[in-house]
Amino acid sequence: MHTTDTVDIPGLEQTVWRLNPDRSSIQFHTKNLWGMETVKGRFARYQGTLDLSGAPTAELTIDADSLDTGNKRRDKHLCSPAFFDASRHPYVRFASEQVALKGDQLKVRGHLHARGTSIPLDVEATLRRDGDELEIDAVTAADHRQLGMTWSPLAMLRTPSTLIVRGRLRRDA
Repeated sequence: MHTTDTVDIPGLEQTVWRLNPDRSSIQFHTKNLWGMETVKGRFARYQGTLDLSGAPTAELTIDADSLDTGNKRRDKHLCSPAFFDASRHPYVRFASEQVALKGDQLKVRGHLHARGTSIPLDVEATLRRDGDELEIDAVTAADHRQLGMTWSPLAMLRTPSTLIVRGRLRRDA
């Protein structure tokens, strides 16, 4: 289900828009060390679409083992069964169930799937026209514990994690 009051983008509702990985980024920020440090990471491989006439309207699929925090040892641990369990669950996926577009504000409700489980997630994004492309800036918070990512010695890991999608959407060819 979706409602629209669209921004001035010709063909927005009749076009499938695909996330351009060369001009986009998928990141996460998680507080660590009792909130005194923030671990930042990004994913290198992903694909996403926005199709206001389709279902799901918004979809994002991320290769879990493509994460990079700048620390190979931590990355290996995050891909392990303690967190993403990437060998058994290679993808993190978001699929929308409800979408509302008013002006340049996109509100999406859907489910985030990771580690063989899922949680409901609300995402707010801004869409802006840039030539023939759309620029998207989306931020949300997710409680990784609800996905079974509970490993945290001495309760050092804080919730929620901030998930950030910034990038360009181009018309699907």
